[in-house]
Amino acid sequence: MSTVRVGLIAFAVYSFAIAALMVLAPHVFFTDIGPFGVQNDHYLRDTATFNAAFGIALLIAHRRVEWRTPILCCIALQFALHSINHLVDIGAAHPYWLGPADFISLALATAALMWLARESMRPLEAQR
Repeated sequence: MSTVRVGLIAFAVYSFAIAALMVLAPHVFFTDIGPFGVQNDHYLRDTATFNAAFGIALLIAHRRVEWRTPILCCIALQFALHSINHLVDIGAAHPYWLGPADFISLALATAALMWLARESMRPLEAQR
């Protein structure tokens, strides 16, 4: 299996896990992953729907080659914008260390998604 297909599955699992945590244990998500501002369960569920949709799209792209590049580019863009948002609020997390940790993890995920998107543009035989 190519790295692109493995990446699609990995990011789909990540998306579904984040969505499930936001819906099933919003306080855990808020305190352990996204401790910014005041907890708002409605907005957490709203964001969970985006993550669930990303997971579904990634799984479809795993099966449908023609979906891979557009889906990976779209999700890479979302991760890039999400990274910028976390950079703006980097000092607002409680505990403080989660701000930089969240930003770094999102930036690394953005780089991985960009690499996967670029790799998905290559002919199937040439993909790693």
